Amino acid sequence: MLYLVPTPIGNMKDITLRALEVLQEVDVILAEDTRNSSRLLNHYNINKPLSPFHQHNEHKVLQHLVDQMLAGKKMAVVTDAGTPGISDPAFLLVRACAEQDIRVECLPGATAFVPALVNSGLPIHRFAFEGFLPLKKGRHTAFTKLAEEERTLVFYESPMRLVKTLDDLAQYFGPDRPCSVSRELTKMFEETKRGTLKEVADYFRQKTVKGEIVLVVGGKEM
Repeated sequence: MLYLVPTPIGNMKDITLRALEVLQEVDVILAEDTRNSSRLLNHYNINKPLSPFHQHNEHKVLQHLVDQMLAGKKMAVVTDAGTPGISDPAFLLVRACAEQDIRVECLPGATAFVPALVNSGLPIHRFAFEGFLPLKKGRHTAFTKLAEEERTLVFYESPMRLVKTLDDLAQYFGPDRPCSVSRELTKMFEETKRGTLKEVADYFRQKTVKGEIVLVVGGKEM
């Protein structure tokens, strides 16, 4: 049995009762960063074995984890924040479990792009989640293709690259394309800045950007 357990993206209270119950019941918790997950588990007095599971070791430990579950162990996957599998490790393990008929359950819970999308003020009846953009190879191709997309677009971005990405988007999409940037979601200094790509780029150019970033961009108008 494998559980995908969403964890808070900021505020420690944003975890479900069911998630806490599952974490109490499983045999082992697979954690993207055991130090971060330990803080959450200690906060809720959960004492379970933690095993590292991240992008650098998932291929290496995959078969061992599958073998343990086939032998009867229950496991939970958590990431540093949000739902496992969304720009975080989990896909390979879920696919391997599906191939071996191991039951997989994904619990509902915190995901950063949902509140950012709803709070953006942009159309949300149709949207495309793009995750992190390519850093170098494929970046031009991605921007050229996405510039024609009519659906609202959702990206994750690092604070160090935010302004550059906004400038690049303005170049390919046009400076007047509407957008919204949400950062530090659910935390004390949560902020959402709305405007055109140029306006928002100029705004963040004047300040030190911190925190996890969700960038929402309006689709091309026909």
